Amino acid sequence: MSDPNNTPASPAAKPNRMARFRNWLSLAGVVLAISAFFAFVLLFAVDLFATHANPYMGILAYVVAPMFLLMGLAMVITGYVLESRRIRKGLPERDKGFVLKVDLSRKRDRKLLVGFVGGSLGFIFLTALGSYQTYHLTETNSFCGETCHLPMDPQFKAYQHSAHAKVACVACHVGPGAGNYIRTKISGVRQLYHTILGDFNRPIRLHNVNQRPAMETCQSCHWSQKHTGDVQRSYKRFLADETNTPFTVNMVMKVGGSDPVRGPVEGIHSHMNVNNKVEFIALDPDRVKIPWVRTTNLATGQVTEYRTPEFKDDISKHDIRVMDCMDCHNRPSHKFMTPNAAVDLAMGYGRINPSIPWVKNKVVKALTGLVGEEGEKAVTYATREDAEKQIDRFLRKEYPDLKEIDTLVEQAKIIYNTNFYPEMKADWRVHPDHIGHKDGPGCFRCHDGQHLATDGKTSIKASDCNACHIITSQGNGADLEKLSPKGVIFNHPMDMGEMETPNCSECHTGQLQE
Repeated sequence: MSDPNNTPASPAAKPNRMARFRNWLSLAGVVLAISAFFAFVLLFAVDLFATHANPYMGILAYVVAPMFLLMGLAMVITGYVLESRRIRKGLPERDKGFVLKVDLSRKRDRKLLVGFVGGSLGFIFLTALGSYQTYHLTETNSFCGETCHLPMDPQFKAYQHSAHAKVACVACHVGPGAGNYIRTKISGVRQLYHTILGDFNRPIRLHNVNQRPAMETCQSCHWSQKHTGDVQRSYKRFLADETNTPFTVNMVMKVGGSDPVRGPVEGIHSHMNVNNKVEFIALDPDRVKIPWVRTTNLATGQVTEYRTPEFKDDISKHDIRVMDCMDCHNRPSHKFMTPNAAVDLAMGYGRINPSIPWVKNKVVKALTGLVGEEGEKAVTYATREDAEKQIDRFLRKEYPDLKEIDTLVEQAKIIYNTNFYPEMKADWRVHPDHIGHKDGPGCFRCHDGQHLATDGKTSIKASDCNACHIITSQGNGADLEKLSPKGVIFNHPMDMGEMETPNCSECHTGQLQE
């Protein structure tokens, strides 16, 4: 039908698609995306110019910040889609004066605009501040040991008394990069779930299968090619007799090295795979039962296999591990001392008076629950409070007239609280230390004389004590002054009977023998 006024029809108005972003959801998404991008730039700059690497930076800068950025963009797109649906229903576009039109001549609109801009800037500032503070929080050891990982209290307390007490937990347990971060935090979510339910394992054991290799941890600080040579060590012990007889062993540890370029391949560190590659099969998670060993001289290519007589399995059915630092230094930062060793240390430094009769015997008994009458079985302490109460009662009963009883009780409690965790069922027995061979199998896991080579004639040396150390003096008093540079045969302070070359840990279990 023609227009009676002959007015030409106006063309259909083109839809203004940009106007569809003018809704509160899209605008909020823009603010969130800008804030996330600003946080990413800030964290990236901190990571770039930081004097030391923080593994948590990976997930904050490259995972968390981008996640919020994508969330903001998703809000923008969602707002656009919802606005498009609204327009298709015949409702007016917002750029034609609906809802978001701002008229600065109106006082109400000016207040809304100032509030929106101020709120957006405040949100961006808080995002930046929160990101930076979160960065510093997550790199603290208290975050690992207290805030999130309460079941790890034994490991955290032991760590505080270790040689690595100033090394950040994340440096060894997480490692650099977003990949390590994501894997660790996914595992952390699972651990948090079990922590909330309270159904986590007691004790919590190390899963060696998921352990980061020493190349990424130890050797990021320690130089495996270093030739250490010989190191002097002195071990001061006390017998559990009435006079607490001191018995000191001074020795030279043949630490040696494994790189022929920097010194002879000899001593304890000759096990390292710089020049010698050592592989083994372990039948248990703690790597105590090792029935098969293979050594390879990387210089000559000579390969030798050793087996215990009872191990007949096809090695292809087992996981073969290449020996590294952690197979001996398995408790570098979370060592739980045995009762005997802890009391010896306290007596050696004078924290416990060695002149108190039977004090070594009595304190070790108190620590291990032998607080009943003679012949009674050991008591298992249920809680730390129960242990402290029993230790206090037992020592005061044994020394009713001792003037320094308060100091003795206090030191015994310190030893207990540093090395025993009854709520988590954690102590030296469930977390054995493989260094040495006195209170655990350690070296004798392989050097027991039972691992025979394929020729059936040679074996991994078992009783050659001088291969790793030379005892220069032993005993107490004048005996310690009789130095022997070539070494002396170890003279056990107690009568060993017919046991000439025993495995030390068969008798030395870290506590008194009944």
